[in-house]
Amino acid sequence: MPVHKVRPDISVLSDSLEVPGIGHIPVNAFVLLASQPVVIDTGLGLPDRNFLETVGSVLDPADVRWIWLTHPDRDHTGGIFDLLAAAPKARVVTTFVAVGIMSCERPLPLDRLYLLNPGQALDVGDRTLTGFRPPLFDNPATVGFFDDRSGVCFSSDCFGGPMPSAELAQAEDVGAVGVEDLRAAQLLWATVDSPWVQNVDVQKFLGSFQPLRDREPELILSTHLPPAPGIAGPMIDTLGSAAGAAPFVGPDQAALEQMLAGFEPGGGH
Repeated sequence: MPVHKVRPDISVLSDSLEVPGIGHIPVNAFVLLASQPVVIDTGLGLPDRNFLETVGSVLDPADVRWIWLTHPDRDHTGGIFDLLAAAPKARVVTTFVAVGIMSCERPLPLDRLYLLNPGQALDVGDRTLTGFRPPLFDNPATVGFFDDRSGVCFSSDCFGGPMPSAELAQAEDVGAVGVEDLRAAQLLWATVDSPWVQNVDVQKFLGSFQPLRDREPELILSTHLPPAPGIAGPMIDTLGSAAGAAPFVGPDQAALEQMLAGFEPGGGH
């Protein structure tokens, strides 16, 4: 997992996952070096990832005080229990719903929790992190946050977009992607990750972007996009245009059988 320092106090722990027919999905976690250090999400749960080792390249895991779990999908929780074991003073910032979802597989220890809802804030010593519900999400437990000191928005899945290569998925700056390519990727991701956007009330949906417009974040850090500095306005406009978009329809069984046939001896590969 490459590590990019995007601010003196913020590191991006980059990863990606190839999804056939869609592209390479960035899968980022983050370390915020507040006076009480915060790890935001904990990466993929695949056996060849060593999330704890990657965190250790930024700071001693024992120094972590908070693990902000933006939501409990498996691409956000891969290293959470290893990190909890290595960071005995850390608490998991999450929601009541997320705790319930996690309990279906492996419960989070209740004495290590800090429950926080959108609109509530967490004091991490030298700054305040204010939770908000991102306009686009795929899990009802999703809570991103604004870092009041750095002016950075941690947006969870919102603003994500598949990239054409692993190199671009793990780029240090989304500026490496063309403007129109980025727009197309974000609109595709909106229909994949938030298919309910087809049925929204347009005015209410556009109103859900107001906290982002009010904050005017200097940098947006999404789980599923390379770091995006200085383009919050255009990206908000892009996602706002997703209202009413038809949901993504994935390959069906016939397409799967065709793909599998291509892997068979004499099947063209």
